[in-house]
Amino acid sequence: MGLFIYSCSSNNGEKKTVANSVNESGASANDASGYDPHRGEGKFDKVEIADHLDAPMAAAGKLIVDLKCASCHKLTDEKLVGPGWKGVTQRRRPQWIMNFITNPDPMIDKDPELQAQLELCMVRMPNQNLTDEEARKVLEFMRQNDGVK
Repeated sequence: MGLFIYSCSSNNGEKKTVANSVNESGASANDASGYDPHRGEGKFDKVEIADHLDAPMAAAGKLIVDLKCASCHKLTDEKLVGPGWKGVTQRRRPQWIMNFITNPDPMIDKDPELQAQLELCMVRMPNQNLTDEEARKVLEFMRQNDGVK
């Protein structure tokens, strides 16, 4: 699964520029549809995560990642086909990650940061048709990858 076109680049200046284009309602100034760049597009409004890692869930997530994600993503910040995953859970809210994992196409079509990353990566993330439970396991593995204990 190709997961985070968003993080292909670690250009912090670019992230600040995009963040500054978000109005008070959370929608991009360029997007009249009300797209929320902090939540993304999809059914997840809030994702409950514990302060501590759920190790069995993260282990199950690693199995999914090895099967569906590792061919396009590294666990470092290095780009492969898609961007590396290092730090993604610190840059993005859990609901955004879950919405992107389960609903990549509408998000790529609406999210200005994802569109900018698509220009760098040159490949759209395919929808891997993960269930909500599988996506949550992948999120927990991402948290582990980012150092949550």
